[in-house]
Amino acid sequence: MFAVTVRDHVMIAHSFRGEVFGPARRLHGATYVVDAAFRRAELDADNLVVDIGLATRELNGVLAALNYRNLDELPEFAGVNTSTEYLAKVVADRLADRVRDGALGEGARGLAGITVTFRESHVAWASYECAL
Repeated sequence: MFAVTVRDHVMIAHSFRGEVFGPARRLHGATYVVDAAFRRAELDADNLVVDIGLATRELNGVLAALNYRNLDELPEFAGVNTSTEYLAKVVADRLADRVRDGALGEGARGLAGITVTFRESHVAWASYECAL
């Protein structure tokens, strides 16, 4: 399996509900380094997994909708604990939609999957993998 990974970052604010979250129940900020890995079994006709420029642009576009936002105020996250794991799934699913819509080019239609990793720090991160 081949893979190409692109990286960006996002800065958000949010809070959590539930005793398990302790002090994170209060509003707080988080800065994540976000990696999106695009996978396929065979390279396309140009010997690419995906166009890196398009992948970078689309990851940036997906994250722009979240960047410098209080997620608690966004209707799409109403009543949702926006954990690191959950945010990785949201971004992966949105990237998958962009692949299906052709935003990453025709060659990207041969992708097998996307894995998005949200890095909270140098010692903790979470990922979500979706099939295409």
